[in-house]
Amino acid sequence: MSFKLNSFFNLTETQINKIEEFQKQIIFWNEKINLISRKDIDNFIPNHVIHSLSVSCFFDFNDNTNILDFGTGGGLPGIPLAICFPNVKFHLVDSIKKKTDVVNKITKDLNLNNVEVIWSNVKNINKNYDFIVSRAVAKYPEIKSLCSNKISNKNLNDKKNGFILLKGDNAKTEFYECKEHYEFSIHDKIEIDYYKTKKIFYVPNPYIHKDS
Repeated sequence: MSFKLNSFFNLTETQINKIEEFQKQIIFWNEKINLISRKDIDNFIPNHVIHSLSVSCFFDFNDNTNILDFGTGGGLPGIPLAICFPNVKFHLVDSIKKKTDVVNKITKDLNLNNVEVIWSNVKNINKNYDFIVSRAVAKYPEIKSLCSNKISNKNLNDKKNGFILLKGDNAKTEFYECKEHYEFSIHDKIEIDYYKTKKIFYVPNPYIHKDS
């Protein structure tokens, strides 16, 4: 597995080991709680971990950046990104308690001191973040509505604060009302067939819309 991951990402041996342990934990807990589709558990690394880490192909976060993972589910994309960026603070939020209980245990077992797991509806979170990431949780207008007041106006990174959303190519219409947004084709960096239709949509703050 290390060869495959390091074909695309510059990871240390320690980071590879943590991802391997994360995979073992997901396989174990997925038998008890549906964290990811059981039909897809054999593709956990290529379809889930690599998908999460693909953000690092387009974004390089400075130390002490604060990132909210909205709808983290089984800890995706938050846990792989927290392993990749150990000096970045990740807040993993989900409204399903049994999932956050498991994800909290996994992060402690992996000694991820840069991760906080929060059981909450995201609209009740009263914090500001540099970026909000999400992976196939909801359509952009809903995400914007729930999270629009949670992005800090102080920029710590080369790219302006905003939304980083992992979606399929068919999600383009969700961003029609945005005056400014960017699409990154994951397949440009990760030449695996699965990623031919996978995109990262980035909406910088202020996320001005045509009706504004």
